[in-house]
Amino acid sequence: MRARPLLLTLLLAVLLLLPSAAVAANPDLPSGPRWYEDPRVGAEWTEEYITEADGTVLHADVLRPKGLPRDARTPVILTIGPYFAHAGGFGLTGALDGDPALPVGKQAGPSDVWTDLFVHGQLMQRGYTFAFVDTRGTGGSTGCLDFAGPGEQTDVVEAVRWAADAPWSTGSVGIYGKSYLGVTGLVGAVKEPPGLKAVVSMEPVYDQYEYLYANGVRFLNSLGTPLLYYDIAATPGIVTSDSPQYQLNALNDLERPGCPVRGYLEQAGNSDKSTPFWQARDLVRQAVGRGRVPLFLTQGFLEDNTKPVANAWRFFNALGGRGHRAWYGQFDHIRGGEEESGDRRDLAGFHAEVMRFFDHHVRGVPLADAPVDRDPPIRVQTSDGSWRTERSWPPADVQPLRTTLTPGGRYEDTGLNRGTGEASLLPVGTDGLGAWTISPPLPHDAHYAGVTHASLQLAAARPGASLSVDVYDIGPDRRALLLSREASLVPADGRVELDLYGQDWKLPAGHRVGVRVGSADAEWWTPVGTQQTVTLVRGTVDLPFLRHRRTEAVALKRPKRLDTWLEDAPITVPQETIDAATAPGFTLPAAQTALPVPAVAPPANVPVGGPTARLTARISATARRRGGRVRRITVLGNAPRGARVTVALRRGGRVVATRRVTARVGAYRVTFRVRRAGRYAARVGARRGTLALTARTRAVRVR
Repeated sequence: MRARPLLLTLLLAVLLLLPSAAVAANPDLPSGPRWYEDPRVGAEWTEEYITEADGTVLHADVLRPKGLPRDARTPVILTIGPYFAHAGGFGLTGALDGDPALPVGKQAGPSDVWTDLFVHGQLMQRGYTFAFVDTRGTGGSTGCLDFAGPGEQTDVVEAVRWAADAPWSTGSVGIYGKSYLGVTGLVGAVKEPPGLKAVVSMEPVYDQYEYLYANGVRFLNSLGTPLLYYDIAATPGIVTSDSPQYQLNALNDLERPGCPVRGYLEQAGNSDKSTPFWQARDLVRQAVGRGRVPLFLTQGFLEDNTKPVANAWRFFNALGGRGHRAWYGQFDHIRGGEEESGDRRDLAGFHAEVMRFFDHHVRGVPLADAPVDRDPPIRVQTSDGSWRTERSWPPADVQPLRTTLTPGGRYEDTGLNRGTGEASLLPVGTDGLGAWTISPPLPHDAHYAGVTHASLQLAAARPGASLSVDVYDIGPDRRALLLSREASLVPADGRVELDLYGQDWKLPAGHRVGVRVGSADAEWWTPVGTQQTVTLVRGTVDLPFLRHRRTEAVALKRPKRLDTWLEDAPITVPQETIDAATAPGFTLPAAQTALPVPAVAPPANVPVGGPTARLTARISATARRRGGRVRRITVLGNAPRGARVTVALRRGGRVVATRRVTARVGAYRVTFRVRRAGRYAARVGARRGTLALTARTRAVRVR
């Protein structure tokens, strides 16, 4: 049976973020166990069970339009995840929000997590069936919580299959979700089970390792989040109102004896991304060449929960196919149409656009009545709060400008460095410590848009020091606002390749660009602090700036997160630091020119990932051990459709293998077998006609 680490869970829950789909209660929306009977919803509730091949039984709460005959066929929208237990979706730690999961004193009923979609999207009135499916080990489902692993990926496939084959289904299915529930949507997008026609995923995690770690450095939540989820999984059924089957399923984790302890150690005790546990939970690797199922994605540049890591854009850009769209903006962990007080987003038309997306792809409504072809593939919000449309992001006219970092800089790996001014328990005087390289003042306005790549050679007495590379917008008042960052542990050979977080930000003339190399930001990560000096021997950064000026500025609601970031995040850089670190040779962007063509998005039926002048590259080692050796290295990424791609695998500066492939769907993937230990990286070239592009990967260690 399931363990309940109650005291520690409650303590940690006070401090840690839970990646939930929850939204603060809105008095204008129905709530409570019988919320579905509200006339604005108009639904009837039933329960069903799904038996999988391995014996796992999933529970589903099914909502159908009120008064509809049982055998009337409708399209189906699923939401799949761990938060739907009748006793309470967030375990005993739900007490912090006034709703602890208790087995008595409650009335069983479906979760009210998506009442905004039911009311504003008019799901029942449009003739959809909606089902909440409990992933294994949660709610009324049997099994062991799997943290988006192979078991839960099977749950998604089987849930879609069940919904498509149900006697009351037309066979067309969509998935809707945010955060963990967005992760299961991405699983559907890469697994492409029969019947799945569209996915809406808001603020998901693309590689589950990156929710707890950054290249070996722990996030603040790395120890607490697994405990919180096993508290959720331990939620029993309601003794007085749930069926005996529901209650027995809620207690049944016999599929994997010792489930909570073993699962906790696999997550909180495993910072090695190359292990089979984490490789199986990397959805970016699975996305390459997929894309048959249209995806509607939202991703906040200022996400403080699921993080705006480089893999967010890699996942979306790796998809082939047609009809994908995305909203990227200056918000954090909120849903697309959120209308709560405080962190308001309330983006005009979000629910309308979502329902056009579902109506066309899932319900089969023609374009005349669901004109998704008029919606842009990508909406982007920049630093002034305005929105624009783009064909791709990072945009095709991004120019990566390489700057050589000032060599010889040092930092102390104390674990007490603060990268932003946001609240933390760090002592005064720990802001922005490290080795700085700062540009002269910009002679004209510039627009940073994309992902910075950093390539560093460091020296330390022993391996394991923490590192973060931070990029700043430094104003004339010396206030430095963080644009992007990423962290890593420093390996024995001191070589580090990093892709930083994505951001879209305007820098006015007179501002400076600052790059800081230092101990990992302790308000964001939990660096151990090895108490040693780390020296920057040499390094470069490739900073992404737009060549062409964007003039489109659509005024939609401004997220509160943007205003709090502008107010609370800056740190002050001492004038003596600016004077000493200013590098006259810092590569500055040229003055932007007008767009050669209007910045108008193509119709939605133009393939996303179609012809583009961008080349990306990513490398990973697969821990399939034979005789103690890791046997496979995979290099993948995006390239112009039809381009001839050459991948050169390097070890110790020497090319050890070469592969050539054609990017047939705007993406490529090659696999190498390796026998020797060492650090491997790849250089990639792509040619199509007169176009020639190059890219390189970070290094991965093969032991």
